[in-house]
Amino acid sequence: MRRKLWIIFGTVCLGMGCLGIILPILPTTPFLLLAAFCYARGSERFYDWLVNRSRIGGFVRNYREGRGIPLLQKLLTIVILWLTIGITIGFVAATWWLKVLLVVIAAGVTVHLINIKTSPQEPICQASQANSLELVDKS
Repeated sequence: MRRKLWIIFGTVCLGMGCLGIILPILPTTPFLLLAAFCYARGSERFYDWLVNRSRIGGFVRNYREGRGIPLLQKLLTIVILWLTIGITIGFVAATWWLKVLLVVIAAGVTVHLINIKTSPQEPICQASQANSLELVDKS
Protein backbone atom coordinates (compact mmCIF):
# COMPACT_ATOMS: atom_id res chain seq x y z
CA MET A 1 0.00 0.00 0.00
CA ARG A 2 2.84 2.39 0.87
CA ARG A 3 4.47 1.89 -2.56
CA LYS A 4 1.18 2.69 -4.28
CA LEU A 5 0.88 5.94 -2.30
CA TRP A 6 4.42 6.93 -3.38
CA ILE A 7 3.46 6.27 -7.01
CA ILE A 8 0.21 8.23 -6.71
CA PHE A 9 1.93 11.19 -5.06
CA GLY A 10 4.74 11.03 -7.65
CA THR A 11 2.18 11.10 -10.45
CA VAL A 12 0.45 14.14 -8.94
CA CYS A 13 3.82 15.90 -8.67
CA LEU A 14 4.65 14.95 -12.25
CA GLY A 15 1.34 16.45 -13.40
CA MET A 16 2.04 19.65 -11.46
CA GLY A 17 5.54 19.81 -12.96
CA CYS A 18 4.14 19.41 -16.47
CA LEU A 19 1.63 22.18 -15.77
CA GLY A 20 4.55 24.29 -14.58
CA ILE A 21 6.06 24.07 -18.05
CA ILE A 22 2.99 25.86 -19.40
CA LEU A 23 1.98 28.05 -16.43
CA PRO A 24 4.69 30.41 -15.19
CA ILE A 25 3.23 30.55 -11.67
CA LEU A 26 3.98 26.86 -11.02
CA PRO A 27 7.60 25.77 -10.63
CA THR A 28 8.60 22.89 -12.91
CA THR A 29 11.85 21.53 -11.52
CA PRO A 30 10.85 21.19 -7.84
CA PHE A 31 7.76 19.19 -8.78
CA LEU A 32 9.76 16.97 -11.14
CA LEU A 33 12.39 16.40 -8.46
CA LEU A 34 9.67 15.53 -5.97
CA ALA A 35 8.11 13.15 -8.51
CA ALA A 36 11.50 11.46 -8.98
CA PHE A 37 11.89 11.18 -5.20
CA CYS A 38 8.45 9.58 -4.86
CA TYR A 39 8.93 7.25 -7.82
CA ALA A 40 12.32 6.14 -6.46
CA ARG A 41 10.53 4.96 -3.31
CA GLY A 42 7.48 3.54 -5.06
CA SER A 43 8.65 1.96 -8.29
CA GLU A 44 12.01 1.61 -9.99
CA ARG A 45 10.20 1.28 -13.32
CA PHE A 46 8.39 4.63 -12.89
CA TYR A 47 11.63 6.30 -11.73
CA ASP A 48 13.56 5.01 -14.74
CA TRP A 49 10.76 6.10 -17.06
CA LEU A 50 10.82 9.64 -15.63
CA VAL A 51 14.59 10.05 -15.62
CA ASN A 52 15.00 8.69 -19.15
CA ARG A 53 12.46 11.05 -20.80
CA SER A 54 14.36 13.38 -23.13
CA ARG A 55 12.89 16.71 -22.01
CA ILE A 56 11.41 16.08 -18.58
CA GLY A 57 14.14 13.72 -17.43
CA GLY A 58 16.76 16.32 -18.30
CA PHE A 59 15.63 18.54 -15.40
CA VAL A 60 16.10 15.69 -12.94
CA ARG A 61 19.36 14.38 -14.45
CA ASN A 62 20.99 17.82 -14.62
CA TYR A 63 20.06 18.59 -11.02
CA ARG A 64 21.16 15.20 -9.66
CA GLU A 65 24.45 15.22 -11.59
CA GLY A 66 25.28 18.80 -10.55
CA ARG A 67 25.42 20.11 -14.13
CA GLY A 68 23.47 23.24 -13.29
CA ILE A 69 21.13 25.37 -15.38
CA PRO A 70 21.98 27.12 -18.66
CA LEU A 71 22.30 30.91 -18.31
CA LEU A 72 19.48 31.66 -20.75
CA GLN A 73 17.12 29.37 -18.82
CA LYS A 74 18.10 31.04 -15.53
CA LEU A 75 17.48 34.53 -16.90
CA LEU A 76 14.18 33.57 -18.50
CA THR A 77 13.02 31.91 -15.28
CA ILE A 78 13.89 34.96 -13.18
CA VAL A 79 12.20 37.37 -15.60
CA ILE A 80 9.01 35.27 -15.74
CA LEU A 81 9.06 34.86 -11.96
CA TRP A 82 9.24 38.60 -11.32
CA LEU A 83 6.67 39.42 -14.01
CA THR A 84 4.24 36.92 -12.52
CA ILE A 85 4.84 38.10 -8.97
CA GLY A 86 4.53 41.73 -10.07
CA ILE A 87 1.21 41.10 -11.80
CA THR A 88 -0.05 39.16 -8.79
CA ILE A 89 0.99 41.94 -6.41
CA GLY A 90 -0.54 44.61 -8.64
CA PHE A 91 -3.85 42.97 -9.47
CA VAL A 92 -4.56 40.06 -7.10
CA ALA A 93 -2.96 40.52 -3.69
CA ALA A 94 -5.09 42.81 -1.57
CA THR A 95 -3.24 42.90 1.76
CA TRP A 96 0.18 44.38 2.41
CA TRP A 97 1.48 41.28 4.21
CA LEU A 98 0.65 39.07 1.20
CA LYS A 99 2.48 41.47 -1.11
CA VAL A 100 5.52 41.42 1.19
CA LEU A 101 5.38 37.61 1.39
CA LEU A 102 5.31 37.34 -2.42
CA VAL A 103 8.33 39.64 -2.75
CA VAL A 104 10.23 37.63 -0.11
CA ILE A 105 9.41 34.35 -1.88
CA ALA A 106 10.44 35.75 -5.27
CA ALA A 107 13.67 37.11 -3.79
CA GLY A 108 14.41 33.74 -2.19
CA VAL A 109 13.81 31.86 -5.44
CA THR A 110 15.96 34.38 -7.32
CA VAL A 111 18.84 33.96 -4.88
CA HIS A 112 18.51 30.17 -5.10
CA LEU A 113 18.57 30.26 -8.91
CA ILE A 114 21.59 32.54 -8.96
CA ASN A 115 23.47 30.23 -6.59
CA ILE A 116 22.85 27.14 -8.75
CA LYS A 117 25.77 26.36 -11.03
CA THR A 118 25.44 27.84 -14.52
CA SER A 119 26.00 25.19 -17.16
CA PRO A 120 27.26 25.83 -20.65
CA GLN A 121 24.55 25.94 -23.30
CA GLU A 122 24.78 22.79 -25.40
CA PRO A 123 22.43 22.76 -28.38
CA ILE A 124 20.68 19.44 -28.88
CA CYS A 125 21.41 19.51 -32.62
CA GLN A 126 25.19 19.39 -32.03
CA ALA A 127 24.89 16.17 -30.07
CA SER A 128 22.64 14.72 -32.78
CA GLN A 129 25.04 15.79 -35.52
CA ALA A 130 27.99 14.35 -33.63
CA ASN A 131 26.24 11.01 -33.29
CA SER A 132 25.25 10.90 -36.96
CA LEU A 133 28.76 11.90 -38.03
CA GLU A 134 30.18 9.22 -35.81
CA LEU A 135 27.88 6.67 -37.44
CA VAL A 136 28.88 7.87 -40.91
CA ASP A 137 32.58 7.64 -40.04
CA LYS A 138 32.21 4.05 -38.85
CA SER A 139 30.57 2.83 -42.06
